[in-house]
Amino acid sequence: MELRQLRYFLAVADELHFGRAARRLHMSQPPLSVQVSRLEQEVGVPLFERSTRRVALTPAGRHLQERARRIIDEVEGVRAEMRDYVDGLAGQLAVGFVSSANYTVLPEVTRRFRAERPRVSLSLFPLTSGEQFDRLREGTLDVGIVRDDLPNSAFGPTLATEVVFEERLVMCLPSDHPLASRTEVSVADILEVPMISYPRSLMAGFVTRVDQTLGITPGTMHVVEEVVHQETALAFVAAGVGASILPESVRQLAPPSITVVPIAGSPTTRLLAAWRDSEDEDATRHAFIDCLRTAVTLVPTG
Repeated sequence: MELRQLRYFLAVADELHFGRAARRLHMSQPPLSVQVSRLEQEVGVPLFERSTRRVALTPAGRHLQERARRIIDEVEGVRAEMRDYVDGLAGQLAVGFVSSANYTVLPEVTRRFRAERPRVSLSLFPLTSGEQFDRLREGTLDVGIVRDDLPNSAFGPTLATEVVFEERLVMCLPSDHPLASRTEVSVADILEVPMISYPRSLMAGFVTRVDQTLGITPGTMHVVEEVVHQETALAFVAAGVGASILPESVRQLAPPSITVVPIAGSPTTRLLAAWRDSEDEDATRHAFIDCLRTAVTLVPTG
């Protein structure tokens, strides 16, 4: 039994006339009659009562009409669902993000994407940039939101990146620190202060960006502690362990015991979208990145 035969049968069952059914199907009547006869032979029971004046459904024909309509509707539903997967309207998407994206682009892109693609299951994973690149290469992550980092093109599948957001770097100091009253701090000031920094192995992009924008060589700063998350860095700053350089969006987290001071020259840090570059088009991934581009336009700056 073929779907084509069921469609032919339904056309005749609806019209109760082979000629009208053939016109509806855009075919001639003889092949239609042949296909219906073959279907009757296959199911082993007459589906129509035929006479020179009328065509009527047999009891078996009426039963098959109900079943065939459900089958065809189900098949059409599956086809529509598959088209939705191709068009990125259904499926799954795994997105990684650095913790600082929480306070800039992540809330808006998540809200927007879920509103536009409610049948896509969006999973979010807080990861360092290095961890995201590893998972992108493994194929367990579809999109990454990384900080100042670029993938090593010599290692594994090619990853593509796009800068989506840029903001100033700032100095976070205990509020009772002598530099906390300054309108800005200089590189010379920074080099005199114990610093809370970040492991280069996991956050190479951000650490390198700080060194480059400040114009200093690696290892020049007096690092007394390394942490992974900016929330942890703020806790150490609040405890008086040292100061830390962070994205300006950290102002939203800083308690009264911490003062955020601009850095001379207004060096910046960037968030990038990263994904596995391949010839296969992924409509869901593209939709998320489009939402990300829109979301960043709504992030307050300055």
